[in-house]
Amino acid sequence: MFRLEAVDENVIGNPHKYIIETGGHIWFAEHPTLGIVGTCALMKKQTGVFELTKMGVASEARGMNVGSLLLQHVLTRAPAIAFNCLFLLTNKKCEAAIHLYEKYGFVHCKDIMQRYGSAYERCDVAMRYQK
Repeated sequence: MFRLEAVDENVIGNPHKYIIETGGHIWFAEHPTLGIVGTCALMKKQTGVFELTKMGVASEARGMNVGSLLLQHVLTRAPAIAFNCLFLLTNKKCEAAIHLYEKYGFVHCKDIMQRYGSAYERCDVAMRYQK
C-alpha cells in the first residue's frame, strides 16, 4: 500500500535497536498451521508515551480476526506500559485499520498529529487511545 520510508527501514531492519532497546515491546500472532501471521509493537517516544506501530497481518491470514485479537492483546498490556499516552499514526487509505482502531477506543487527535505526525511522510491520520 505504501513505499517504505527511511524510518520504516530502520525499525523493520533492526527492531531490537529501535524498539526493544529503547523500552518498547513487540508482539506476534501465531497461527497453528500458517506460523507467524501478525505483529504489533509499542515504540517508546518518551516516559509513559508510546506509539502503536508496525501492526500488520499477513495477507493469507486476513479475515481470520488476527488484527482484532492482536490489538486486544496489546491493549490489555498497554495501560501498564503507556500510562500517559498511547497513539498511532496512519494514512486514511487504511480504512479497515482505522475502523478497527476506532472500535477499540482510539480517537482522532489533532495534538498527536502536530506533535508526531511529521515522523512519516504518508501520515495524515493521528489517533490517541482513550482508556
